[in-house]
Amino acid sequence: MKIEIDEKSGYCFGVEFAIQMAEDEMKEGKELYCLGDIVHNSMEVKRLHEKGLRIISHEDLKDLRDCKVLIRAHGEPPETYQIAIENNIELIDASCPVVLKLQNRVKVAYDMAVKNNGQLVIYGKHGHAEVTGLTGQTHNNAIVIMYEEDLEKIDFSRPITLFSQTTKSTKGFYELKSIIEERVVREGTIPLTEFNAHDSICRQVSNREPNMEKFAQKHDVILFVAGKKSSNGKALFNVCLNHNPRSYFIESEKDLDFTLLRPEDSVGICGATSTPNWLMEQVADFIKNNEFVTEAG
Repeated sequence: MKIEIDEKSGYCFGVEFAIQMAEDEMKEGKELYCLGDIVHNSMEVKRLHEKGLRIISHEDLKDLRDCKVLIRAHGEPPETYQIAIENNIELIDASCPVVLKLQNRVKVAYDMAVKNNGQLVIYGKHGHAEVTGLTGQTHNNAIVIMYEEDLEKIDFSRPITLFSQTTKSTKGFYELKSIIEERVVREGTIPLTEFNAHDSICRQVSNREPNMEKFAQKHDVILFVAGKKSSNGKALFNVCLNHNPRSYFIESEKDLDFTLLRPEDSVGICGATSTPNWLMEQVADFIKNNEFVTEAG
């Protein structure tokens, strides 16, 4: 059996940067608070917990004073920064630069939309940390959509400005953009020029889709390693599954079912932007040390 770990899988820059900042802060052995899971991977959250990282909620934040709190790569709404000022909390801001730039673009676009009786729409997962940060730039007035049926939230008689959560599917964004354009033309209540769509998907994330397609077709079996909470993980796994029916989603080696593997298989191991390399390597080592595995590709 040959085993290959996809060298292009694993942490994106933003997640890697946030984890490095957290580890640097904890070098002296002090506890560090983090608003929400630093990464959507329970194994990595557990590893960092053992080093002193304590996950808190936004409700917890209101009760904290005189401490350090890490803002993860997903970014935060303005309210978080205000609470930190009021409670004398030092923020270790590990917001991804791509997300921060998008937050600024959303704020500027929203202010302009208000002046023109328009509405700002975000293609993303309602309740996702990044989306919460983005809607916060609009006083939580942005319309969040993810499926075609969500378009009923939009008033097609008013100007529309569309952005995307940075980790969403490029294909999904352009499909919804096309549907909105068709409705604007069909209903004819506003000119098409009053619908402005901005592809704000991170290219470091979206470029993984074509690579994942090739990687999935290259192997007999795909083991996709990611946390169940990862939106990016779900999207990339579906890419694998669409190109290789023998693709399996696992959180760790504990989820592996050896009956799914054959001695002659070529096994590809890959993951999401929230999947640490050490976890993919752990899965590979587990396979090599069990059953009929004799060779690593």
